[in-house]
Amino acid sequence: MSGTHDTIFAKASGAGQAAIAVLRVSGPGTRAMLEALVGRVPAPRVASLRRLRAADGEVLDEALVLWFPGPGSFTGEDAAELHIHGGSAVLAGVAEELADLGCRPAEPGEFTRRAFLHGRLDLTQAEAIADLIAAETPAQRRQALRQTDGALARLYQGWTERATRLLAHQEAAIEFDLDDLPSDLAERARVAAAGLAAEIGKHLDDGGRGERLREGLSIAILGAPNAGKSTLLNALIGREAAIVSAIPGTTRDVVEVRLDLGGVPAVLADTAGLRASGDEIEREGIRRARARGNQADLVLAVFPADAPPDAETLSLAEARPDAVLIATKSDLAPPPATLLGRPVLATAAPTGVGLDALKAALVGLAASRAGLTDAPALTRARHRAALTEAVSWLVEAGQAALPELAAEAYRSAVSALGRLTGRVGVEDILDVVFRDFCIGK
Repeated sequence: MSGTHDTIFAKASGAGQAAIAVLRVSGPGTRAMLEALVGRVPAPRVASLRRLRAADGEVLDEALVLWFPGPGSFTGEDAAELHIHGGSAVLAGVAEELADLGCRPAEPGEFTRRAFLHGRLDLTQAEAIADLIAAETPAQRRQALRQTDGALARLYQGWTERATRLLAHQEAAIEFDLDDLPSDLAERARVAAAGLAAEIGKHLDDGGRGERLREGLSIAILGAPNAGKSTLLNALIGREAAIVSAIPGTTRDVVEVRLDLGGVPAVLADTAGLRASGDEIEREGIRRARARGNQADLVLAVFPADAPPDAETLSLAEARPDAVLIATKSDLAPPPATLLGRPVLATAAPTGVGLDALKAALVGLAASRAGLTDAPALTRARHRAALTEAVSWLVEAGQAALPELAAEAYRSAVSALGRLTGRVGVEDILDVVFRDFCIGK
């Protein structure tokens, strides 16, 4: 990614044609760009209606222009917004003029990266902006907003400061005369390190709640052929996404649909019926079904009410104690109330019986596994890896045979925690954080 000495621009509004398009500009040449394009720089942070002119005096458009002098801008440097008409000819003309004035097109995430480099955001807040842009449900939006507000950054920064104090105390115990220091300074650090490791460990032991909410739950519908899996999927989403047929083995691949479960996004997957098969294609579908079940956050084990549960489904239910047991076709025969000592949800897709109860159960399960709570949630694998590393170093410090080894372990813990917010060792993770951003952000 190019340096911050360039002046960059990009369309910050949505793709496609619209009434208004917003062009963002940021960098040291922003003031000169405004002077050339609109004649003079408007008052800061006040929308001004101006004519945009090319170098030869031709009027390109009449637009609302906003000027944000640095450091009081999103990026921390001089910035501007041009709210122009959204036609492709207008957009192309203004963009061409900006290029002629020395501005270059921004790379994905470059505006947010500059905000980080100028201290306007830390890495967790920058990641939250990407999550906010991608949010599909209210719960995802709320989680991203909490992170944008700095809740996660404050938690991680507090742990970093505590680990830094442990390092300082340990080094003091090494470097200075013990007559001038508390005799149990190193032991105090050891006890405090154990407490900090336990606190971080509790944050890690959340069942992937924040990651599930950010990425979406994976739910697999598994069962024997003709158990009613495809019919159930269609009934849950209210449309015909999967082919329904009386012929066993109709579904041979994984059919995925997206579902909103009380604000928690989910991917619901219909799979091939579980059975022994001599058909090569069906066998591959069954292999994929089993693989999806092993990977899924939640499994719906389906069997028809008018027949005993098959051995494959029983084995699945035994292997997954958290599986939701569903008896379909309950309009044809009374289903069992329990199976393997667990409750069975009875459904009949043609009449709608039991569907509301099933949806409510799924919403409850989604909330428990990916629900939004008051505590800041761990949202990314990068965070989990750094925190896990920090805990291991804190534990190692407590077990170190020599004070110098304990100090080195504390130093490594501080480094791991610092990578979360970008305060320490940031260069090697910047591209990972920002590469998935959209242009204009």
